[in-house]
Amino acid sequence: MKSLFIIDKLLISRFIKFGVVGCSGMLIDFGTTYICKEKLRLNKYLSNCIGFILAATSNYFLNRIWTFQNHNEEIAFQYIQFMIVSTIGLGINSLVLYLLTEKLRWNFYFSKLVAIAITTIWNFLGNTLITFA
Repeated sequence: MKSLFIIDKLLISRFIKFGVVGCSGMLIDFGTTYICKEKLRLNKYLSNCIGFILAATSNYFLNRIWTFQNHNEEIAFQYIQFMIVSTIGLGINSLVLYLLTEKLRWNFYFSKLVAIAITTIWNFLGNTLITFA
């Protein structure tokens, strides 16, 4: 029973750290998306993809070092795993964004915030069970 509590405590700690890293990624994501969409006048979905990929790359390195304290020497393979999980997350993110903006006519940036929240759950589980297992 004690070992279960330690696992839960570790999992909660990692999720909190993952969330902090995710917040930094969200700033990168939102900032990049805003610049691409509003200043460069790129398509909103392309802008979303660019923001998401830059945030995911930053998140990989921060999660590797801080959240999971992982020292796997196969960094390229691990980065690819992380990006696969993130790409699936991008699909989830884009689908939610599409449904909320096009079907429900919600504000783009509010919809993006909701999409990020949903995608965070997928990304945490995927990276806990696959990338940094």
